[in-house]
Amino acid sequence: MKQILLIIDAQQDLIEGNEEESAVFKKDELIRNINLVMDKAREFNVPIVIVRDLDVAEGKGRGFQVHEKILVPNDATFFDKSATNSFHGTGLLNHLKSHAIEHVVLMGCQTQHCIDSAVRTATINGLDVTLVGDGHSTNDSEVLSAEQIIKHHNETLHGHYNVENFSIVRNTEEDLFTPTHHLYRE
Repeated sequence: MKQILLIIDAQQDLIEGNEEESAVFKKDELIRNINLVMDKAREFNVPIVIVRDLDVAEGKGRGFQVHEKILVPNDATFFDKSATNSFHGTGLLNHLKSHAIEHVVLMGCQTQHCIDSAVRTATINGLDVTLVGDGHSTNDSEVLSAEQIIKHHNETLHGHYNVENFSIVRNTEEDLFTPTHHLYRE
């Protein structure tokens, strides 16, 4: 099964915060887990795709770049987006289809926005998704704490399906690149 690791909006200003936004919940754990999963991806020869949001730091400078503590490999593929949905207006879906990708391991920011829309869009477009439950984060909203948002999405997106394809939630220490989606189809 061909698969990728998709890391969304793991950018300096989004993770650390800035004058307008606070840092994401458990930022150090998020950074550590992204690096651990990238190491696993390299062990399995799984390509890494990074999506950056052009709204972060106005699409330029250090704040726009992937967080400085995230060790991005030289062969990572980058897409820049201008919408919440990583598939809108980017070449991401075409890239995945042209490489016959069937399974996406997904991490990044922000849970209730870009992560949620990517999981749902991927399943709609014929991909199985493993959302790394301890590999996405956000900050507090006016209604819910970041911790509540993350827990809610992990519960909601585990088993989310669009006919044949669906998402499951697994954590960093699990064997993320040995998909278990087939167990749910039997």
